[in-house]
Amino acid sequence: MAGSGKRQRFGHALAIALIGAAPAFAQDAPAPESPDPPKLATPSYDAHDPASAPPEDTATAAQKQAAALDRLYGELADPGRRDWEKVQAEIERLWARSGSPAMDLLLRRAGREMRAENYPAAVDHLTALTELAPGFAEGWNARATAFYQLGEFSLAVADLEHVLALNPRHFGALTGLGIILDQTGQPAPALEALRAARALNPNRPDINDQIRRVERSLGAADL
Repeated sequence: MAGSGKRQRFGHALAIALIGAAPAFAQDAPAPESPDPPKLATPSYDAHDPASAPPEDTATAAQKQAAALDRLYGELADPGRRDWEKVQAEIERLWARSGSPAMDLLLRRAGREMRAENYPAAVDHLTALTELAPGFAEGWNARATAFYQLGEFSLAVADLEHVLALNPRHFGALTGLGIILDQTGQPAPALEALRAARALNPNRPDINDQIRRVERSLGAADL
């Protein structure tokens, strides 16, 4: 395992790659601590009034989110796109939707601990999150960052594999995986991960530098 100095040198880049701008994790203003929404009276719906239609069911909401992500991924993959950061932020906003106020609360608490550099506490919150919501990729993604900061590279990689199993187009997880694999002396799979991240998000200014560095380590800068 690499020393703490090298970990600190890569830590900021990895945190940016994994966490990005996901608002549920990175927002500074704490949300109300109660995980349970207030109880509301059961509404009566008017079939003739579209504004009073019942809320969408989970499947419909998921389909709409998937369609929105497909559109945004297509926009993000356009090389030279000027507003790529806006598109990336919108993707990360959709990634951060757990669908549960209680899960969002755990993610926010972990974010506060991460900003305080209290990584063991962040891991505790995120472990609870991954156990309660194993299908929520951002829980695994955030915990990978905390494990990395603790120097637990193998645990970070395992969590990133969970992220990519749930969301193969997670360019942040691919970039983070590439950074860790490169740092731990595995340049070939690192290059594969970084190139996959670039295909999804080609406009990030650091991605080509990271790829060129790994290519040089492989003696493949002209490939």
